[in-house]
Order: sequence, then structure tokens, then C-alpha cells
Amino acid sequence: MYIFSPCQEKQVEVINQIEQQVISRSFRLSTVSPVDDFEKDPRICLTSVHIPNEQLINKIEGFLEPLKKVSPPDCFYYPADSLHMSIKNVRVINYPPHFIEEDINKAKQVFESVIPHHKKFNVYFYRLLLFPNNLALVGTTDPELDNIVIDLDKELKKAGVPDDKIYISSQHFFSNTTIARFNNAPTREFLRRVEELSKSLSFEPYIVDSVTLLTCNAVFLDRNIVKTWELE
Repeated sequence: MYIFSPCQEKQVEVINQIEQQVISRSFRLSTVSPVDDFEKDPRICLTSVHIPNEQLINKIEGFLEPLKKVSPPDCFYYPADSLHMSIKNVRVINYPPHFIEEDINKAKQVFESVIPHHKKFNVYFYRLLLFPNNLALVGTTDPELDNIVIDLDKELKKAGVPDDKIYISSQHFFSNTTIARFNNAPTREFLRRVEELSKSLSFEPYIVDSVTLLTCNAVFLDRNIVKTWELE
């Protein structure tokens, strides 16, 4: 049986709290409301992500095939080149955007000063998580992710571009890779297959070695990469 570290246990608590909010329909976190056409969605955000390597992308694409066969018609799966791991939001998705060019430049300066001083960290994917309108692959991480997010949060506030996203915790975070979005409630068959897949997941630890600041829409299209920084 896998033993979580104290940091991972805190992250699992956060994930479980989110799941309970979804189940009880008392979801209070920032989320992306559905649209008819996700690919042409004009709403954009200013955020930071890690773009995974080809091996991880292929692994994700592979285990999704059985799920796609029972997915509702309005289910939008992220293309392979749109899969990403969230690191730190700056401004949530909106149209018109909640930011201007000056905000992008301020955020870039913050990331320039913070990211290179942090180390690479492992992600331990262990389950699928259903949000109100999307499905995500989630995992715990080494403590470094918490350290990165907390440092960025502090410096973004100082720079006048505070993160405007609502979180369940201000101290503990987890790895989140959205893999699909949908407009309507999933079918029972879809939910059953998600649960089966979630229980059968088997991933090797994945090393996050870079952070990319960019603007994009909810499905990682219409994206404009500001800069990518390597972690130590």
C-alpha cells in the first residue's frame, strides 16, 4: 500500500473536500462555465502551466480511449497538444479579459524572479476527479509545488497583479490536468466508467521541470506563450 507523505496527505484532503463540494452541489471554487463551442471560446486567462512530455501525453491519450466510447455528444476532449498541468493562475478566464498588457509584463517579471530559484518536483497521479463541468487527472506532489505557488502568490500581490481565483486552500495545492469539458450532466454509464478508470490508474512519478506563463482559452487554444522557465 502506498504511503502518502505529510504534504501529500494535505493535498489529498483538499482533493477530497473538492469532491464533497461537487457531490453536495455546494461548489464554491472558481470554475469555467460551459459554452457551446469550447474551441472558439473567446474568453481567455493569464495563467502558468507545465507542458508535459510526449510520453505522459501518450499515456493519458491511451487510457482515455475506453471513456470516449461512452462519452456524451457534448463532451470535448483536449487535443494531445492542449494537455497541460496547472501551476499557478494569475487572472481567471473572462471576456473581456481581466488583464491588460501591463499585467502580463508584471507577471512575467514576477515569474522571472521566482521560478528559477525553485527545484523540479515529482507529481504522483492517482485518480480522476469530476468537477461540475469537467474531468481532470489529479495527483499529489512533492512539497515544492506548494512552495512555488505560495512564493508566486506573495510576489504577484506585491506587483499589483494578485491571483483572482478562489481556492479551497491557500497553503496546499495539487497537480491538475483537465482532460475533458462538458455542458450537461454526465450519464450514469460515463460516471461508472470514470470510476473504473480512476481505480485502475497506474502512473510512474512524473518530473515537472519547467513552468510556462501564457494566455489562452479554457481548452488551451488561442494561446500566446509569454515565456518558459526551467526549474533547478
